[in-house]
Amino acid sequence: MHTSTTSTSPLEAWTAEQLQQATQGHWHNQKKPQTAVKRILTDSRHAEPGDAFLALQGERFDAHDFIEQVSKNGCEIAIVSHPVDADICQLVVADTRLALGHLGAYRRAQNSQLKVIALTGSSGKTTTKEMLGSILSRLAPTLITRGNLNNDLGVPMMLLELRAEHQYAVMELGASHQGEIDYTSQLVQPHVAGIINIGTAHLGEFGGRDGICTAKSEIYAHIAASGTAIIPAEDDFVDVIGQAVKSEQRLSFGTGGDVFATEVELLAQSAHFTLNTPQGTGQVNLPFAGAHNVSNATAACAFALALGIDLDDIVQGLQHAQGAQGRLNFIQHDKYLFIDDTYNANPTSMRAAGEVLAQQDGVRVMVIGDIGELGATAAQQHYMLGRDLVSIKGLNFIVAIGEFAPATQEGARSTQYGKKLQAFLTQEQAIPFLISLVETHQPQTMSFLFKGSRYTHMETLMADLMENL
Repeated sequence: MHTSTTSTSPLEAWTAEQLQQATQGHWHNQKKPQTAVKRILTDSRHAEPGDAFLALQGERFDAHDFIEQVSKNGCEIAIVSHPVDADICQLVVADTRLALGHLGAYRRAQNSQLKVIALTGSSGKTTTKEMLGSILSRLAPTLITRGNLNNDLGVPMMLLELRAEHQYAVMELGASHQGEIDYTSQLVQPHVAGIINIGTAHLGEFGGRDGICTAKSEIYAHIAASGTAIIPAEDDFVDVIGQAVKSEQRLSFGTGGDVFATEVELLAQSAHFTLNTPQGTGQVNLPFAGAHNVSNATAACAFALALGIDLDDIVQGLQHAQGAQGRLNFIQHDKYLFIDDTYNANPTSMRAAGEVLAQQDGVRVMVIGDIGELGATAAQQHYMLGRDLVSIKGLNFIVAIGEFAPATQEGARSTQYGKKLQAFLTQEQAIPFLISLVETHQPQTMSFLFKGSRYTHMETLMADLMENL
């Protein structure tokens, strides 16, 4: 049985008393709503009758400015950090950002039947989350983190979507500063929690991989007493991670761990391997390319086993899993293969994507944008990336675009394969070169892979090239 992760049943309504109890706020002038609240939202554009609008404040915006507007749209309740002059019931709280967390935690506590997985990592967490979603949602209704709702605002927003029928929740937790995962894992109260890997994403915020490890390890702080910690056996921070774990029950994945892959066969768009677990072995035909996705699958297996899921169900779930949009999606366009991996990038996933492209047919062209959030190490990281990508056997051309493309090119030129890489500062400058590459190699088949950090919008360049073919 496959159960959809999107439910048609309505969200459980909130009473005025529940809102007050959850947030520890007070109703301004004792004016409280008489009807139930159907949902809590933070986007003023969608607020309507029956909603409670929660006014967030940021460095450059203050949603309290929109309360009069939401009132005119029929929304009768606002959750505020200070009263405003508007004809609307106002629940005044100490801090609306924290109130959102309190509301999410309240909803989580109401769903005592729920089994929660929390996961984090520098790369692969979204794909692992999708694999887990595929395993669990075949068994029962499952709430799965959508998009990038994995921070101190996104996590409680996801918890507000919990319904009584949900049996499982797979919560992806991200970190942009120390303490954030400690906060979000306390909200979700996981039964099973773990780190997939410690990479180099967000190096700028944490000042190095040690800092990243400390931030990610916060995920182990709030595991249920009878719960299980998941540990990456192959990671070079495995000892440090092990010290952060307080749970008695542990399960590790990867070579040397409790769950690992053997007899791995990497194909152009998939992988085949034997899955070895404490419950026995299974043969998996994984519809994802690359060794890194085999690793993600062993991680997903470890999380699922820790919830007591049967190995047969895990194998079935892995074999039916689908990738998230912009995560190694294969698109056939006439005789050209386009691999859309544009959702995001970090140094680890960039190298893994290069290995996947090397498995494809014809002339192989990797088109990369800058990687963000590397701080002071950015130029050095791009230099090392250029050096490593041109050294991947099977890549014919690499086109680097952006502010750090020259640094990437310098890295490429430090090897004997420097001519493989061309650097451009903008997409507009790169497109004529890409079109000329296609014309030069007619009538051969070609495979393109596009990847970059989210802000580089590499999907725009991919669409432009497709239109010109």
